[in-house]
Amino acid sequence: MWADLLPIGRSPESGGYRRYAWTAADADCREWFKAHAEARGLAYEVDRNGNQWAWLGDPAAGDAVVTGSHLDSVPDGGAFDGPLGVVSSFAALDELRARQARPTRPLAVVNFGDEEGARFGLACVGSRLAAGQLTVEAAHRLRDADGTSLPQAMERAGYDPEAIGPDPERLARIGAFVELHVEQGRALDLSGDPVGIASAIWPHGRWRFDFHGEANHAGTTRLEDRRDPMLTYANTVLAARKKARLAGALATFGKVSVEPNGVNAIPSLVRGWLDSRAADQETLDAVVAEIERAAAERGERDGVDVTVTRESFTPVVEFGHALRDRLSGLLGDVPVLPTGAGHDAGILSGSVPTAMLFVRNPTGVSHSPAETAAEDDCLAGVTALADVLEGLACR
Repeated sequence: MWADLLPIGRSPESGGYRRYAWTAADADCREWFKAHAEARGLAYEVDRNGNQWAWLGDPAAGDAVVTGSHLDSVPDGGAFDGPLGVVSSFAALDELRARQARPTRPLAVVNFGDEEGARFGLACVGSRLAAGQLTVEAAHRLRDADGTSLPQAMERAGYDPEAIGPDPERLARIGAFVELHVEQGRALDLSGDPVGIASAIWPHGRWRFDFHGEANHAGTTRLEDRRDPMLTYANTVLAARKKARLAGALATFGKVSVEPNGVNAIPSLVRGWLDSRAADQETLDAVVAEIERAAAERGERDGVDVTVTRESFTPVVEFGHALRDRLSGLLGDVPVLPTGAGHDAGILSGSVPTAMLFVRNPTGVSHSPAETAAEDDCLAGVTALADVLEGLACR
């Protein structure tokens, strides 16, 4: 399975993956999922929001145990973030069959669409739509960098954008959702454990900072006559790092656009996107407010107007203790640890009981071609997931 999936959407230049929603690479990943579902005799279906499902047992019976993750990527992302969870889910079902386990509840593997938000700027679109956390109107307004709307992209890929929306009937069939994911950090590597259980997901969000200045000639405009938004932006990036460090939080400007984007031109507009995360809501709010204040103060000094727009936000997710404790009971003495990364499991937690398993990442690197996990640890993850599925769904 892993060998079949690895070439899809891989950039020969960077070695990273560019599996963006509703593109050719995404279509190839979807075909891969469908083929592996059908090869196992699982009932395959696509829901109204483009999420893929593979069922063992009758979906209509309810109280299903679902596992899975996503197959899309960030720009030049790694091979494990998302796909490890999907591959491991199929492998765990294979393991259950090898054990001759007898499910008493329906089992399913799911591939949620557009989890990373790399194309349209909003993470977890497939699960947000299903859970009613993203309105149809807001989804239809999403645009990629080329101006293509989400409905246009879906339609070109052969899906009906008019069908998207909340899917409470489907979610009502799910008794538990368990997502396996490569750890995005080094906690397991430092503890020496191949597998861990998630306790919570930090609150996190994305904010767009627009710095409006005045375009002018780089070779003829005196420094004191400039209204250069790049200066304000650069100062804000440094302020974000400082404010986050002092608060024990995280803040990252990882995307920027410049107009008119000429080497010999002072920009008229610099637009930067802030990703910020913290262990609690109060800290996150305070850090973002401090960054906004620093941007405004520097903007006033530079003659630059600053506007800030919150584009997405996910509150803290404390995974249900009952299911989390059940996993701990099934797996024994494994670490329980929080994460700063968002996941479909976090989105679904408001609708169904959810839990997460992490597989050790020896470097801690994620969202990069350097992301990795050892084969033995991946197999330990499959065994742990199979143990969980057997404990939850089999006699």
